[in-house]
Amino acid sequence: MLRGFSASYAGHIVDDHLGFQGTPANDRWYPNEKLAEAFDWAVDFAQLLDQLGYDEFWMAEHHFQPEGYECIPNLLMLNVYLATKTTRLKFGCGFNITPMWHPLRLAEDFAMADILTQGRVIFGVGRGYHTREVETFGAPMLDSNANRELFEEQIEVVLKAFNEDAFAHDGTYYHLPARVPYRGYQLEKLTLVPRPLRRPVDIWQPLVSGTPRGIDFMAKMGIKALLANTPEPTLGERLGLYQAAAAAHGRELQLGEDTAVGYRFFIADTQQQAIEQARPYFEEAMKFAAPLGLMRLSPEQMAAVAAPRRHPDVALPTLEAAVASKTWLCGPPEQIVDHLRGVEEQYPGLQRLNLGSVMGMPREVFKDQLIKFAEGVMPHFTGRTSGQYTKIIQAAQKGVDCP
Repeated sequence: MLRGFSASYAGHIVDDHLGFQGTPANDRWYPNEKLAEAFDWAVDFAQLLDQLGYDEFWMAEHHFQPEGYECIPNLLMLNVYLATKTTRLKFGCGFNITPMWHPLRLAEDFAMADILTQGRVIFGVGRGYHTREVETFGAPMLDSNANRELFEEQIEVVLKAFNEDAFAHDGTYYHLPARVPYRGYQLEKLTLVPRPLRRPVDIWQPLVSGTPRGIDFMAKMGIKALLANTPEPTLGERLGLYQAAAAAHGRELQLGEDTAVGYRFFIADTQQQAIEQARPYFEEAMKFAAPLGLMRLSPEQMAAVAAPRRHPDVALPTLEAAVASKTWLCGPPEQIVDHLRGVEEQYPGLQRLNLGSVMGMPREVFKDQLIKFAEGVMPHFTGRTSGQYTKIIQAAQKGVDCP
């Protein structure tokens, strides 16, 4: 049964000259003052979500993007700050790109965030997908196997640091602690100081490619899975693989349990109106994602995304197709409710739903969409009435706290 609702924001400040006829992704270049506005956006979204009764706010860690698409380099630092600006909202790390971190530094920083926010930060890890950032930080990205091997060892180190009073690790990439004399004795073990107060730590990771090795590792380590923008029947297949892998490691789960499903969405009076209004954001997201290998496009389609006016005859994915495959939910609230009721029936263990902002969606547009979802969709799943949400929304619009 769906009962947890969250929103995600990757940190974009791009909100002009959108879509295939707008500014090419690689031609965008924003001044530092504009890029820094991502933090104002994050505060604005967090406070609205807190007031509207959403449960979590997820953001993404990325680096070196003057194009303005993903402008948040440190989630833990930002999440601790946002916790001081809100009252009950939790903050998901979606995701700490682990190969760019030393695993002990990541473990320490999360432990501090856990303590300072009294458990309001959710730990998330990912392998990354930007060569520019991962390779610049000295970790492999072009070599996918090396990236995975490094990531898996890092998670082993993090879990030891979280869960053991004192630990050592001797692996391929890390030999911990350093074999040195220390204050009159030979150093053999380390203790993470501090450790998280809330253990075991819930760890989340995006389930993207659905490879058996990746899913098995997640299940073995007890890592929970976020499946975002995944069409049917692939969504059901991957949830089934995760359930089977968890069972192989001794965890009997209902289908969908220990996972979250993410959608992009747009609410309007009709489905066609929603599609037309959301189309520039769909196209801008494709301009961002396709050159990074995040979409299965042919070389001709990749060229057309980069310069559509030069390739007017090349067919590209459409928002209509994304709506048909249910990676985008477009339409009036009751239509989205009907779809989510079907999701509940199909995946009885699923409890958490994530709503993604889209590259290029202006701040006020996303806020308006979050309000519409809270008023028109959430009451059907949370136990609150539409009237209660209306009061919450009215209070939020006036800047007044409302329980």
